[in-house]
Amino acid sequence: MTPFSFEQLYQEEWAELETLLAQVVGKTGFGGSSSDAVPGARLAALYRRACEHLALARSRSYPAYIVDRLERLTASAHQLIYQRREFGIARLKQMALVEFPRSVRAHKHYVAVAAATLLLPTLIIGVLVYRRPELILSVVSSERAAEFQEMYSPDADSIGRTRSASTDWMMFGFYIRNNISVAFQCFAGGLFAGLGSLFFLAYNGAFSGALAGYLTERGLSATFYSFVVTHSAFELTAIVLAGAAGLRIGHALLAPGRLTCRQSLVRATRDAMVIIYGVVGLLIVAAAIEAFWSSAIWLPHAVKYAVAAACWASVLCYLSLQGRHAG
Repeated sequence: MTPFSFEQLYQEEWAELETLLAQVVGKTGFGGSSSDAVPGARLAALYRRACEHLALARSRSYPAYIVDRLERLTASAHQLIYQRREFGIARLKQMALVEFPRSVRAHKHYVAVAAATLLLPTLIIGVLVYRRPELILSVVSSERAAEFQEMYSPDADSIGRTRSASTDWMMFGFYIRNNISVAFQCFAGGLFAGLGSLFFLAYNGAFSGALAGYLTERGLSATFYSFVVTHSAFELTAIVLAGAAGLRIGHALLAPGRLTCRQSLVRATRDAMVIIYGVVGLLIVAAAIEAFWSSAIWLPHAVKYAVAAACWASVLCYLSLQGRHAG
């Protein structure tokens, strides 16, 4: 279908939606209550149709004036329909249960590239360091390597705790700061044509692999893997998604299509921010588990692995299935 045919086919629906929006704004304003004279069901239906048309226009690279009109139209309708839910519990629920998982699935190709960039170095460097433990010194200093051994020793008072942190609450704050820092690097690196995101994903993968290989070779696999296996369901997923959002930004800069680089960047950022909101939530959950659950030495390893399996299954099912049938 040509852009002209597309515009002619749906022109009446767009005009009707614009008319309904003008009626509501003229009578009540965006901050007022809805009028009974305005057919709310029809307004909502036209809004959903306009969202579908916008997605089609973007995917087919239709002229910018069509895309811009649909963007303004859907943004105005969204603001009107959801004006009472822009903040608060209802808005967070909509974001968590529908928008975030849908956005992740919409960016599945970026997610796949980000996951491969993180996991391949993890596996490769992990095997290399396991076979040649001295290679750990290429990643960290000997003092840092010794500190890792102490942190994951079976004799430690609390597994994974740094020397400067004396309580789980301090570690909770430390993990939030550290995890968000890593995720921000993976996301913001997308501004460098996506190369920054790829670099930070690969670097963190290599570091994790080196640490895992070294501690496994030192006979500390039981404490190390039982420590990381649960919270990694949320932490690694968040890092991959942050990297995917960064790759979305980088791709928009490299291939803006018929848009200007600025327009392409603004659109990509708007799309990616839904993922970033979800990433922050995942990192907070990961930090809480890491500080209060993973570090507990009194929990049997079998229990930790069972809970970890449930967490991994829940995260994968959530991102794959949640929000598919929402209106």
